[in-house]
Amino acid sequence: MNMVKFLVQKKILIGLLAVLVVMIGSFSVLKLDKELMPPLDFDAAYVSINAGDVSTIEIERTITTPLEKELLAIKGVEDTQSTTTVGNSSIQLSLTQGQGDELIKEVESVVQAKTTEISSIKDFETGLIGTSQSYDFYMVVSGGDMDEMSTFAKDTLEPRLEDLPEVRDVALMGTLEHEAVIEFDREAVVESGLDISQIITMIQQSNTEATVGSITTKEESSSSLRWQTTLTSSKDIEDVKLATSTGFIELGDIATVSIQPLESSSSVWKDGNKDLVFVQIGRTSDATQIEMAQSVREEVQRIRDENLINSSYELDEMVSQADYVQDSIDGVTTNILIGSVIAIVILLLFLRNIRATIIVGLSIPTSVLLTVTVMWLFDYSLNILTLIGLGLGIGMMVDSSIVILESIYQKKEQGLKNLEAVITGTKEVATAVIASMLTTIVVFLPIGMLGGEMGQFMIMLSIVVAITLISSVIVSFSLIPALSEKFLKVKDTNHNKPEGKLLRKYGNIINWVVKKKRNSLAVIGLFLLIFVSSLFLITKIPMTIMPDVFNRYAEIMVNVETGLSKPDKEALIKKINQELSKIEDVETNYVMDDNVGMLYSVINMTTGNDIIKEQEEVNEEIFRTLRALQDDYPIKSVQGTMSGGDGGYPVQVNIEGENFEQLSTLGEDFMEDLSNIDGIVGISSSIDRTSPEQQIELNQTEIEKANLSQLQMKQYLEQTFLNLPIGEMTVAEETVPLLVKWDDKIETTDELLTMKVPTQTGETALGNLISLKTVETPNEITHVDGERYISISADIDGKDLGSINREVQQLIKKYDSPNGYTISVAGDLEQQQQLIQDMIIVLAIAIFLVYFVMAVQFNHLIHPIIVMSVIPMTIVGVILGLFLTQQELSAMTGMGVIMLIGIVLNNAILLIDRTNQLRNQGYLVDRALIIAGKDRIRPIFMTTLTTAGGMLPLALASGTTGNYQAPMATAIISGLLFATFITLLLIPAVYRLFTKKDKQQIEQYENNSVLQKKTV
Repeated sequence: MNMVKFLVQKKILIGLLAVLVVMIGSFSVLKLDKELMPPLDFDAAYVSINAGDVSTIEIERTITTPLEKELLAIKGVEDTQSTTTVGNSSIQLSLTQGQGDELIKEVESVVQAKTTEISSIKDFETGLIGTSQSYDFYMVVSGGDMDEMSTFAKDTLEPRLEDLPEVRDVALMGTLEHEAVIEFDREAVVESGLDISQIITMIQQSNTEATVGSITTKEESSSSLRWQTTLTSSKDIEDVKLATSTGFIELGDIATVSIQPLESSSSVWKDGNKDLVFVQIGRTSDATQIEMAQSVREEVQRIRDENLINSSYELDEMVSQADYVQDSIDGVTTNILIGSVIAIVILLLFLRNIRATIIVGLSIPTSVLLTVTVMWLFDYSLNILTLIGLGLGIGMMVDSSIVILESIYQKKEQGLKNLEAVITGTKEVATAVIASMLTTIVVFLPIGMLGGEMGQFMIMLSIVVAITLISSVIVSFSLIPALSEKFLKVKDTNHNKPEGKLLRKYGNIINWVVKKKRNSLAVIGLFLLIFVSSLFLITKIPMTIMPDVFNRYAEIMVNVETGLSKPDKEALIKKINQELSKIEDVETNYVMDDNVGMLYSVINMTTGNDIIKEQEEVNEEIFRTLRALQDDYPIKSVQGTMSGGDGGYPVQVNIEGENFEQLSTLGEDFMEDLSNIDGIVGISSSIDRTSPEQQIELNQTEIEKANLSQLQMKQYLEQTFLNLPIGEMTVAEETVPLLVKWDDKIETTDELLTMKVPTQTGETALGNLISLKTVETPNEITHVDGERYISISADIDGKDLGSINREVQQLIKKYDSPNGYTISVAGDLEQQQQLIQDMIIVLAIAIFLVYFVMAVQFNHLIHPIIVMSVIPMTIVGVILGLFLTQQELSAMTGMGVIMLIGIVLNNAILLIDRTNQLRNQGYLVDRALIIAGKDRIRPIFMTTLTTAGGMLPLALASGTTGNYQAPMATAIISGLLFATFITLLLIPAVYRLFTKKDKQQIEQYENNSVLQKKTV
């Protein structure tokens, strides 16, 4: 304890270091980035390929299957999952942990090489899957004339916002754009004797600008010679000369030319209306979300003050991540302050000493600011996870300070002098404090084994809690002893102070427990019975993967049938708006279309005094309302973006096998059985999603008679459905695309088959040369590692994922599938199962590491087992707490249980450590256990109640992060309180059972008693 003595004697050094920590910590708080979720890249990547209108079967054959083979050959790509739809191929890749940045370059290279080989591929996108977002702030300009709103957005809003130092860029969607359309008259084109491809070539040649050479001017300087025949108006297009066999004609003679507004490029609807400009704002790397939001709002207010916003339209915020970040920070900050006050009040009640309370009270902000400083050095941000870690750490960070302060306080009560009391008191509990810290920290080491996004989330949370604990121990061994030497005053120093009633009763109970081994066995047996009985309550606890975030804002995914036409999709979106607008507390709703098959609905709810219903109730009504549309509208599923880890269906079962027909039969049978499970709704099968397709069959005999080739027939059919961009032109300083099409659209099979085809012998009907055959083609084909499978998908309603999981598992077990066919869970069910398995493994390793640390610390193999006997009782407390409060058992709760293992052992370590000290002084086992219990009951109750009190605001928290914090805090509080009371009885019983009274100790105890009598 020379270090403690040194620190106590160097009070000025400790004081100045504390001030330095406060200064740097305060600076770090200002500099830490503030965001809702940390920017994490998961060990996964995606490949998205757009191939126009190519059929699903053709894309699978030419793009998906070959590409999967090449991607799986890359070292580091562990597996692939793909979904092929009309015009799209989407592949997700699982990558070796930690190699994402390297592998994504190789993936992109492979995809790039493949796309150059296939002409049907229009564009592709690759990237790592993570939490990072390109934009943080979203606005809409709506309610007015599109021309006026577009002009305002492009000429005023975009440049003003991009000039802000906090803004990286502004992206606009839905601004009014134009296109030049040339609509040909079919009969006039035929009469001209020109082929449509010839006409297109002549138009393109008339719209060129190029340098054709260079000449020397009179001044003998070289000058380039430039050809410029660009088109700048519809009149220019009409005047284009076309060379025919009979002379020149103007394009206007055979076509109608017009400048038309483009259909809105925006895929966003506000309250069912698409006439809006969608504004996305991204921040610079050195600006926080809160700083950028504040800057944008101030600039928008200046624009309003300058009357630059027309009264005919509105500029509204859609989503601001900064608001949720600020709510999270405010909520956790409030919880930390309330928790600190509760902890201080508990200290005051126990010690009844204001000076002692002040000393511990000073350790809280010092530890918090030291933690924040380390977070800043680690380049961590203030986000939902780090804030929860800080909130959880508040209760625990005073534990070590309380134990050391209480020990010093006790020594001063016994009459020891200031310096001696500090050194002796600190020395007596130093081993227990260090062991407690290590056991709490080592439980976090296996968290990294979880892998994936869950593992990364948990690792960040674990590191913050570990930093908090280490910071608190540093403060407890430096600041507490330094302040306790002279500042801590004890009124009563009576060594023979009488015991209170509670202490006497506790001593009598312990005396009975340790008096005989059968009494100890009875206590252990009773607690084992309680443990086994509590396990039956697990099925009564609701389960999920990750809890929802309640922030008066909801994100809903509406999965629609593949191949849905634009009119049908717009009708569905209008219906969604109608139904959502009827729900109380729904203020505005936005629907975004990803143009693949998913609609994302962003719903803003009332806030403040306008709130009528709790968000959980509003969410349930939203899901009920939208799922009710599934019977009459092309909706496959409705779910929240936070309902699962990967955005998949809550219930998904994969059936793998070779024969597609057999898979279909199995799928239909399984769907029928699945529909009998209560709580499962919206069941669909990937194999059922087919669309009719007209397949062209050539009449080879008639084609040969007409002296036509297959290539000519293909070109004629392509030209029949002409709708082709052929270039760009500049009209009134706006670059517009130039489009060619027919003035009459072929829409029916009769119109197509009666079309006249020119041949060498005259015209013939197209129906004489081809026939059409209707075939059903799959809208969606799914692969796992290149092999086909079908998926049975469903939503859940009115029941938790855990209950559904158990019933689906029972159905799969009793299901008799043919040889060569397998049925397995996927989606959220699979993830929940994997998470439970991983958590059990992590828990087992954590328990072993705790045993390892204590075995080394105590230099004993049995004593750690005695300490760890309290763990089952901790689980009992957790189960009871979650059952009574009906909080969800989720990944966050599991994290709380793992943390709890380290926390609850602290009390047992205090008790065992003191018992061993007394036995080393010659006390018998029975007597040592009774004295140790009496000596440590006060610090045990103080640390337990301050930890529970500090976390109480988190358990009762509502708002943005309440649903994340509450289950974890509830698990810790209930487990800790239950385990503490059990510890005071169970530990002595187990210790007594595993310890023999040796003769040497009995003789030493008797000799000590004789000496004490002689002295008296």
